[in-house]
Amino acid sequence: MTPPGTGVRATARIVARDDGRGGTALPVLESDGPLALRRTRGSGAETRVMLVGAMSGPLGGDHFTVEADVLKGARLRLGSAAATIALPGQTKGEARYDVRLTVADGGELHWLPEQLISAGGSDLCVTTRIDLGATSRLVLREEQVLGRAGEEPGRLSSRLVLRVAGRTVLDQELACGPGAPGGWDGPAVLAGHRAVGQLLVVRPEFAEEPVTAQVLGQGAIVVPLAGPAALVTAVAPDALLLRRVLDEALATLSA
Repeated sequence: MTPPGTGVRATARIVARDDGRGGTALPVLESDGPLALRRTRGSGAETRVMLVGAMSGPLGGDHFTVEADVLKGARLRLGSAAATIALPGQTKGEARYDVRLTVADGGELHWLPEQLISAGGSDLCVTTRIDLGATSRLVLREEQVLGRAGEEPGRLSSRLVLRVAGRTVLDQELACGPGAPGGWDGPAVLAGHRAVGQLLVVRPEFAEEPVTAQVLGQGAIVVPLAGPAALVTAVAPDALLLRRVLDEALATLSA
């Protein structure tokens, strides 16, 4: 039981493995507190899991963790049923949301949650750490929306770390909202936009044929990373336009 005044602690865990029959099995599918995992209909060798929020949050003082481990030859698509809304809570201090993703050689993971909305008065720190094998495949999308309609945002810090075959190829952090370092809303960062997103694509063939750095429409850019990876960063006035930009970027990378 969580001690009074310390917020909610919850960890959801998924392990995906090759079932030996051309599909993917889930020997571990553990929900916890507000983090409810539901298996949905997959396609071919891919298994799909939906993360369903069973309560509001994260609130101030909460600490949520999602862990997914994709073993050799398994294919997992993991999404969420609705946007996550960071809210102020009765407990003082920041909330934390940690995502830990591991994909073995020959495994494939698509991590495609809905938007994270930073409501006014909230304070949330999000950390996503990914460890991949040399021949793993990954598509990861992160979208943050600063404030609800007509609302100033809360404080949001987001860190994204990618390691491939034990080598760090990406470690970036962005802080926005009250108390964040100056300039976060200036022309060099968000330039007044209220939706920001990243699309991270890792494929073994990118090691031999790196993605070409280029501007994608207005407010988006794709850059190659060291090793078999590419990163798209985008800003937009709202969540709908941000999703459209990231979907078009993924189509470009998949062509």
